[in-house]
Amino acid sequence: MTIWRICQRDVDTATVAEDVHTAARRMESRCVGTLVVLDEHEHPIGIVTDRDIALRVVGQGRNPEETSVGDIMTRSPKTLSESAPISGALNAMHAEGVRRLPVVEDAGRLVGMVTLDDVVTQLAEELRHVATGIEESSPRTLAETAK
Repeated sequence: MTIWRICQRDVDTATVAEDVHTAARRMESRCVGTLVVLDEHEHPIGIVTDRDIALRVVGQGRNPEETSVGDIMTRSPKTLSESAPISGALNAMHAEGVRRLPVVEDAGRLVGMVTLDDVVTQLAEELRHVATGIEESSPRTLAETAK
């Protein structure tokens, strides 16, 4: 199964020139903790999180209305191809030490976001199907249905 099947397609974004105050208000109104920063071609060039705002703006006493998203974002985020397998997402998240990754199409444009929660939920569903199959084919179940 590919990332495209489980990724969230409604992704909140920002630009490098946007001030942090505006970005934080968008996070609050949309109930998200991450914005993907895009260039003019919709390629992910950075990520800004609520933690970035807390540590790099508030923690350093910076004015959020005078600080741009580009000043505090994490640059050049790892991205995943929409055709990448789920195992690729887990490996990339582990290697990068992150819980979410932007998903891009072949030309590099943002098409979604995949989170660790998305992956774990999908894997749990697959394990549920495996468990059901095992239970249905167990000797005890087969003996009970033969009666």
